[in-house]
Amino acid sequence: MRLLIQHQTEYRFTEPQARVVQLLRMTPASHIGQNVVHWRIDVDCDARVKHATDGFGNVISMLYLAGPVERIGLRVTGEVLTEDRAGVVSGAIETLPAAVFTRATDLTIPGDALLALAAEHDAASGDDLSRAHALNTAVHDMIRCTENRSTEVRPVKDILAAGSGCSMDMAHVLIAAARAAGFAARFVTGYIYREGAGEGHRQAPHFWAEIDVPGFSWIGFDPANDMCPGERYVRVAKGLDFRDAAPISGARVGGGHEVLNIGVDVTLSQGQFQS
Repeated sequence: MRLLIQHQTEYRFTEPQARVVQLLRMTPASHIGQNVVHWRIDVDCDARVKHATDGFGNVISMLYLAGPVERIGLRVTGEVLTEDRAGVVSGAIETLPAAVFTRATDLTIPGDALLALAAEHDAASGDDLSRAHALNTAVHDMIRCTENRSTEVRPVKDILAAGSGCSMDMAHVLIAAARAAGFAARFVTGYIYREGAGEGHRQAPHFWAEIDVPGFSWIGFDPANDMCPGERYVRVAKGLDFRDAAPISGARVGGGHEVLNIGVDVTLSQGQFQS
């Protein structure tokens, strides 16, 4: 598929800020099955921008804004060619050994329920690939997926108690379950093309997990849709959990509070036939 992505973010501050620093993880990299044709980040105010690569291999852009800052507008546009590889990630930059992603974070501590789920899908229950798929389906069935993103980043225990969550929450639950079952697992941010998501339909970045399956290396699993990412997905950043891969994070010097508006539009390139 040839996918076009437009991602607009606007920050408004109730009081002028003396200084704002933002870290953007909003630039995807090319690998087998994903070819970035072009990608651009525009800022509609005076900002100093520095590009680099973080420890996870993500492309990052640091924005430095001197005050007074009352508003920041970001616009990301790009075009990506994708193909369906059944979730298998090949040719991507890997800066860390898979063992790093076996460590639980404060957002992904499994708790008794997920430890029990992992025990049901231990090494004796089948081959590793089947186990990973079974965990993905189990999380899909366990958590009711909500369309809108959660207003806060919640630990797994709170998500399980609520019984519902967005794709970010479900990815965290799958990561916790997979690590408890002996897999390395990591969080992924990106985009998904949805048929019929036209004007008036709110879209947002999409989140899923990748599991290191012996014999296959990293494979993506999306518990929100109970499937492996295919050609409708654009993979952007990865980390131990959402905090390592968040599209935007940062700090500001100034009082008041901020109001955030996000708009995402993922469409087929003109002339592209839907498959």
